[in-house]
Amino acid sequence: MAYVPVPKDLTRVKTKFLFNLTKRQVFCFGLGALVGVPLFFVTKDTMGSSMAALIMIAAMMPFFMFAIYEQHGQPLEVLLQHYIQTRFVRPRTRVYQTENFYATIDQNIRTRREVKKILHGKSPH
Repeated sequence: MAYVPVPKDLTRVKTKFLFNLTKRQVFCFGLGALVGVPLFFVTKDTMGSSMAALIMIAAMMPFFMFAIYEQHGQPLEVLLQHYIQTRFVRPRTRVYQTENFYATIDQNIRTRREVKKILHGKSPH
């Protein structure tokens, strides 16, 4: 009898598009190839083929990272966006402020007493 493993969490299953890659991976690898291959042929004559290959790899690496890297179900651009938000956009220290319901009631009672004293002609102090 044939046995096929079925994952319990189906949200992690991604549909494959081409060569067992997702559409996102195919798109990012394509962009990497569009940047890296012409760069290799432009720099090959001036720097030599080994140095041109290293430059090509360095130019293609960000595209590969965007295609492959994922943490907790979030792609790399979402993680970078969260990092930039917390590091540069939002304030460093967050002030912890609570709204004490009982302090509000106490302030309200004190205010009513003061208004009552003013209305009856007695000085508040």
